[in-house]
Amino acid sequence: MSTPAEPVSVTILEKKYQFACAPDQRSDLIEAARQLDERMSEIKDAGRLMSLERIALQAALNFSAELVHLRRNEDLREDKIDRKIRLLAEQLEDALAD
Repeated sequence: MSTPAEPVSVTILEKKYQFACAPDQRSDLIEAARQLDERMSEIKDAGRLMSLERIALQAALNFSAELVHLRRNEDLREDKIDRKIRLLAEQLEDALAD
């Protein structure tokens, strides 16, 4: 049985928003909102006059670019680890064969 969603209130650019989420996701939602507020505030404070929609879009693009970068790095890291494991397995097989 799933846990019922609970209301969570967050503030982004000095405006309150209410969302519903599972209790075990509450702290993640609050942290995500805090990071979004911080990023949107930085964009807004950069001085260019932008609508809230443009600020949100810029923040979303920034987060998406970071996510793409992290995923690419994770894929490279996994490939490197897989190669090392294969190499170690081959060395172990060679050592056991001798």
